[in-house]
Amino acid sequence: MEKMTVFKRFSRNFRENSSLAKALVVFTISGGGLVAYSEARAEELSNIPDSSEAGDKKKRVVVLGTGWAGTSFLKSLKDPSYDVQVISPRNYFAFTPLLPSVTCGTVEPRSIVEPIRRIVRKKKVDVHYWEAECFKIDSQNKKVYCRSYLAGCPTDEEEIVVDYDYLVIAVGARANTFNIPGVSENCHFLKEIEDAQKIRRTIVECFEQASLPNLSDDERKKILHFVVVGGGPTGVEFAAELHDYVNEDLVKLYPKVKEAVKITLLEATDHILNMFDKRITAFAEDKFKRDGIDIKTGAMVVKVTDKEISTKEVKNGGLSTMPYGMVVWSTGIGTRPVIMDFMKQIGQGKRRALATDEWLRVEGCDSIYAIGDCATINQRSVMEDIWAIFQKADKDNSGTLTVKEFQEVLDDICERYPQVELYLKNKQLYNLVDLLKDSRGDSVKESVEVNLDEFKLVLSQVDSKMKNLPATAQVAAQQGSYLADCFNRMEKCEKNPEGPLRFRGEGRHRFRPFRYKHLGQFAPLGGEQTAAQLPGDWISIGHSTQWLWYSVYASKLVSWRTRMLVISDWMRRFIFGRDSSGI
Repeated sequence: MEKMTVFKRFSRNFRENSSLAKALVVFTISGGGLVAYSEARAEELSNIPDSSEAGDKKKRVVVLGTGWAGTSFLKSLKDPSYDVQVISPRNYFAFTPLLPSVTCGTVEPRSIVEPIRRIVRKKKVDVHYWEAECFKIDSQNKKVYCRSYLAGCPTDEEEIVVDYDYLVIAVGARANTFNIPGVSENCHFLKEIEDAQKIRRTIVECFEQASLPNLSDDERKKILHFVVVGGGPTGVEFAAELHDYVNEDLVKLYPKVKEAVKITLLEATDHILNMFDKRITAFAEDKFKRDGIDIKTGAMVVKVTDKEISTKEVKNGGLSTMPYGMVVWSTGIGTRPVIMDFMKQIGQGKRRALATDEWLRVEGCDSIYAIGDCATINQRSVMEDIWAIFQKADKDNSGTLTVKEFQEVLDDICERYPQVELYLKNKQLYNLVDLLKDSRGDSVKESVEVNLDEFKLVLSQVDSKMKNLPATAQVAAQQGSYLADCFNRMEKCEKNPEGPLRFRGEGRHRFRPFRYKHLGQFAPLGGEQTAAQLPGDWISIGHSTQWLWYSVYASKLVSWRTRMLVISDWMRRFIFGRDSSGI
């Protein structure tokens, strides 16, 4: 009895104080090891309210969404002067990069989700959660309108109106069907936990159906033809996971239908994994061909029925039709209805995503911020502000810029317009003289001075380096963390601005603009092989990269509970194989 009491005490302390666990070492079958380091912070363990704020009215921050962007914001928010209301139809955070693993039983659904209440319960900030969905945003009156669709909820038809001082929109995006007939009705998507569970059940049902005795060979081939639409990272990873699931587990349980299984990957462009280095693309295509995965590039889907999928060749316009048993659609993201309605209200109706400035504030709405897949940064071009930049740099109002004058504002220009820094870095240019040499193509004296027209010519090519950020979990997480840091230092930066010069005004911006730092990307290719493209043009492909993938993903999981569950799922799969019950 005494031993049980000690165990219960230890268990309770471990759950309530995640700092007790600093590192988790998981020994692999081959004798290697992985170390996943906790990202828990000491300040998140304190649950002591700040009494100094008790007498002040707290500003209400409403957060819509519990995905990567919203959860990252909540985890990083530390200032207790805010009253935070989280509204989302999903009461948990899902580690979406592992959704393809869930579809084939490599990882269990519960292993990659963490209740949002558990994430925020020990923060010093007052955070409240409602399981509801926002259907309207009223920016003029600073209100959001929501509904709860919980079964038996008395307010399922009533509007829940919430006032806000600041609104953080992080609702993500939905699957993009491109209005192709039959896609919504007949295809599976891979955006949510429910999608992955549905795919998993359908795979097992297809094998069970194909095992029935009253079917012809052609009918079995149709049922076991799995089509993946989209050659991006998600589509490629799912195709690889499905191939491993079939060949390592299902064929042992359904040996009679082994020869009828076929996996087809459809991609509208010339190659799969276009966003990766060409070496990774070539390796992935060669490996898929060796594995028997049929890759059809230059094939655009035009129609999907309940039995067949129709494609058109991009090059010659030829039409073809193929029967299928299951189609998984993974071709990009589309805008959610609430965002489309809001964009019409604020004059952004023709855009595909909410336009924000470099500080993630929705254009035209001072108190509304948008982060993650539902938004895109509308980076201001240098040419729009070229006259203002010139005037700010020309301190003596001489009408010309010296090398010294330009150099004094160069850091502010690079911080305000990241395309300038990228242009200078790629060209290996350091000052005005270097820029003039590059634009003129001849020698330039160190004492040179330039007028406005020459200054325009010097920076005329800079805006060609402007690029939209990809809609990835990495971008969303960094945006959420950045915005929370701005909120944490809001009062301080009001008094002492930290940002670059205001070229079209006086003083400085409150904060430095958001700057995305790319940390690399993975592409699991099946057979315990993964491709990685990391900063510095470092390309790694093979079995060793798969272990790097395991380590990175384990460390990025949101809690020690999910880390332990996912790692135990990986170990279980190594020892016992994947589950094929479809539950």
